Amino acid sequence: MTTQSEPSGWAVGWTAYAAIMLMLVGFFHGFAGFVGILEGDLYVLAAGYVLEFDVTTWGWIHLIAGIVVFFAGLALLSGATWARIVGVTVAVLSTIVNFTWLPYYPLWSIIMITANAFVIWALTVHGRALDRV
Repeated sequence: MTTQSEPSGWAVGWTAYAAIMLMLVGFFHGFAGFVGILEGDLYVLAAGYVLEFDVTTWGWIHLIAGIVVFFAGLALLSGATWARIVGVTVAVLSTIVNFTWLPYYPLWSIIMITANAFVIWALTVHGRALDRV
């Protein structure tokens, strides 16, 4: 006979934080994407950066990534195991996208990378908490 203990409040809180942050990061990606698509001259490229791409292309990448990340956060609130896996995966991909976005908007990219790092930590350490709620 196995008894499952109740998850700690901290674990549930961190997992809910990760889900909400994923939705927020997804929204921010989408917003940055719209700005890149509609107002490409808003972003200024640092000179001599290796990963130099068209801002409109980056706008579409951010918009699509934002939609995927947002819905991963929504699915994570359901407590599904697959949503945790998808959440960590899209947070990693979001981190990579923001790293390549550094020359266009450095401070914002660093904030987004940090948020993604917390999401990855919360989902890998406390991710099972919503499975038992």
